Amino acid sequence: MERLVKQLVKRHKTNDPFIIASRINIHIRFVEMDEHVRGLYYRKLRRRFIVINSRLDHAWQRIVCAHELGHDRLHPGISRFWLDERSYCNVGKYERQANRFAVQLLTAGDSVAEGETVQQLLARNGLPEEMASFI
Repeated sequence: MERLVKQLVKRHKTNDPFIIASRINIHIRFVEMDEHVRGLYYRKLRRRFIVINSRLDHAWQRIVCAHELGHDRLHPGISRFWLDERSYCNVGKYERQANRFAVQLLTAGDSVAEGETVQQLLARNGLPEEMASFI
């Protein structure tokens, strides 16, 4: 996964998930969704879509876009919802992998400095503390 992220960043000269998705022909849509659904990825007739909950702030929209981009890169052919912990669904292996991909992408080229905590690395890159378990 780390190699895949490095290749994407090198090829596109950015770690911005919106730019990368656009360049690899993934259509991004913002839709008002139920508060428990942050986003989803799906394919239809050879077209790929990332749908992001428009109620989220920009920082979370960026995380969701990176997460759903992870599904596209890591799990081709599988469409999955990213549900909050309050749902009755098990987050599962695919969701953990997509979260790890998102954190690696959004922190690409950055690492924990000497004397720094993981939480400080996340904050510097605009990620919430709850993503610390995916580093």
